[in-house]
Amino acid sequence: MTNIASSAKIDSRAIVEDGAVIGEHAEIGAFCYVGANVVLGDNVKLLHHAVVEGATRLGDDCQVFPMAVIGGAPQSIRHDGSQTRLEVGRNCVFREGVTINTGSSHGGGETVVGHDNLFLANSHVGHDCRIGNNVILSNNVMVGGHATVHDRVILSGGAAIHQFVQIGRQAFIGGLAGVVNDVIPYAMVVDNPAFMGGLNVVGMQRAGMSKSEIHAVRRAYQAIFAAGTVIGNARALLESGDETEGAAREIIDFVLDRDSERALTTPGSRRRGSKA
Repeated sequence: MTNIASSAKIDSRAIVEDGAVIGEHAEIGAFCYVGANVVLGDNVKLLHHAVVEGATRLGDDCQVFPMAVIGGAPQSIRHDGSQTRLEVGRNCVFREGVTINTGSSHGGGETVVGHDNLFLANSHVGHDCRIGNNVILSNNVMVGGHATVHDRVILSGGAAIHQFVQIGRQAFIGGLAGVVNDVIPYAMVVDNPAFMGGLNVVGMQRAGMSKSEIHAVRRAYQAIFAAGTVIGNARALLESGDETEGAAREIIDFVLDRDSERALTTPGSRRRGSKA
């Protein structure tokens, strides 16, 4: 039986399947579809023609715009058809035509999206992805299955993220970039195939980082990607005790501790990712 809060507003032309849970003050517009295994939090707003299906939970204050499909089945030929999940935090906005898939039977069974994220028109998040908080996916961004995008990352229009890639916190991915390897925190990545064009200094400044911390990040970046192997340089920097605090330490830890099959995106025009 459908569990609909008394304060919810549902257009008579919408379809809400039996079993759905609709929170307080939620709004569901004309010609929307809400599946039987969907949970909508308080103040969730679905504009006309929005679709939320699958075993999907949307946190409080989310908005879904027309023609978006949130919780569609994974696009994987290996998926066995079993029920998998999509978990979305609070205050996320899904603009027109956005698609977010549930997890897959072979990839952990769950796609997870954090809080305060903005997904612009026609962007896509594949099965089993992990999206952090305060992330922006611009128009037509494509994130392949099993990818991880950490907090405060900005993905510019048309960027494509290869499956299993990890993108570190507060990285900036340029428009139309083709990212096939992992990206360290605070990096700026451009072109196709993608390479590191430097550091996201503007993003660091906007986040309130001090000049001294930004300079420490720059020195760590230069040391890690100097001649030699990336992992070797990162270990040497850690053992030296220099530039090993705060954001600089975050980059070192990302390089040394990540569990990934992908190489690292490296600096320099059209350079291939380092095998470290």
